[in-house]
Amino acid sequence: MKDKISVVVPIYKVQDYLERCIKSIINQTYDNLEIILVDDGSPDECPKICDEYALKDERIKVIHKENGGLSDARNFGIAAATGKYISFIDSDDWISKDFFSLLYSAIIENDCQIAECGVQKVYDDNIAESTDRAHMCDVYDGEAALSMLICENQFCQHVWNKLYLYDTAAETPFPKGKFHEDEFWTYRVFAQAKKVARVSETMYYYFQRPDSIMGKTFSLKRLDALEAKSERQKFIENKFPQLALTARKDFFGSCIFSCQSALKFMHGDDRKKAKKIIEKYANECKLNKDELTHVDGNNRFWYSFANKCFMLCCKVRSVSGIGF
Repeated sequence: MKDKISVVVPIYKVQDYLERCIKSIINQTYDNLEIILVDDGSPDECPKICDEYALKDERIKVIHKENGGLSDARNFGIAAATGKYISFIDSDDWISKDFFSLLYSAIIENDCQIAECGVQKVYDDNIAESTDRAHMCDVYDGEAALSMLICENQFCQHVWNKLYLYDTAAETPFPKGKFHEDEFWTYRVFAQAKKVARVSETMYYYFQRPDSIMGKTFSLKRLDALEAKSERQKFIENKFPQLALTARKDFFGSCIFSCQSALKFMHGDDRKKAKKIIEKYANECKLNKDELTHVDGNNRFWYSFANKCFMLCCKVRSVSGIGF
């Protein structure tokens, strides 16, 4: 018998999308699933929808809890999971019917601890699933996969387009109360993997809601991503020093983009606070002259500019619309 997969679905104010998500999970070709619906104190019809589906499918387990945010809901799901493998699906998204079959096969056939698939962003006027079903599976050792994750080359920071060995993922809790919680979590889990698979199929459909957390305008909370990368830098330097420069280049680039975004979209005291926070992080990850030679292409000019005159560089990029 195939191994049980626990599927954690954190739920909050998604009554218009929840059934689509649940149906895509219960109709999987891989049927040995434990489906954990975590109602994070949702004030709409979501709790009722969860309970109704639990009556229809014995694989569904519902947790009703006080609102604690996305990370808290995922942590509750991890604690309740009993599967050998675990996955996280956001409640306004959906997955292809063979999502778990193909990711599980990639893990088993290649002795991996994590498998990831392609993602398609979906907007209100475009809900068609991808027709690109050419099957390819690339396998990387853990360090190579972590390096690619840092650069978001092949692998992405998102938690939800993946399947994990439970023991690899469960030891790392999600940070409660943070935006960009994936940035705090995913690299730590990749760091525990000996091998990671990348399945070419697009099987995760990422719905773009204008009222979602990430759909909102740039704010101070968005700077949580820099806090995550600051933590990541210390982690990498300690555990994977050979990847330290790769991580620092990405960190510095994120500081530049965050600053130009703050200059473009923020005003008043919030912008002043943001500039101060960003400059602090930028000073942590500046590159020396030798390290700048390892920056590719046009980025070397901007990184050198920012190294000497960080705020001026960000102003020029903001006004010019570079990177947006």
